[in-house]
Amino acid sequence: MTKFTVNNQPVAYQIDPDTPLLWALRDASNLTSPKYGCGTGDCGACMVDIDGRAVMSCQIAIKGVEGSFVTTLEGLSRDRSHPVQQTLVAEGAIMCGFCTPGIVMAAAVLLKANPKPSDADIDAAITNLCRCGTYPRVRRAIHRAGRVLLGLERIAAAPPPGISAEDAARSVPALEGKE
Repeated sequence: MTKFTVNNQPVAYQIDPDTPLLWALRDASNLTSPKYGCGTGDCGACMVDIDGRAVMSCQIAIKGVEGSFVTTLEGLSRDRSHPVQQTLVAEGAIMCGFCTPGIVMAAAVLLKANPKPSDADIDAAITNLCRCGTYPRVRRAIHRAGRVLLGLERIAAAPPPGISAEDAARSVPALEGKE
């Protein structure tokens, strides 16, 4: 049995200790923010915070996290109020969204250690691949999130956590009648 803490909750996995952390989080804990992208540690889609370090969860077995504290996007901010999440939205840095959880986690770890990173610091910390190519926007968002964390800037409100059933059923006039 492998024991550690995930999103401030103690867990004990009764699975093979050589199981990659990514699959333990996704399959055993139903935490879907870490994504399977490449399986080789090149894309960063599976990034999590382990004891204050940004780690690609596809590259570490759960036996290597025994006794550690693991934070996924779900544990960072359930209501999407973390400054990195807010500024990524505000800067238009989210396109398809596949890479977003990994970028948020890498940026949150960076900003916890250094709320005033240089462009070089950001480039070194954010090694995540983004197929949509939003890197300049991501960099702006991270600088802005640092200012928010330092209290130098405010973000008006967190993006809504979801769409209500009422809104989802509503028609969009601009799209009506178009196929």
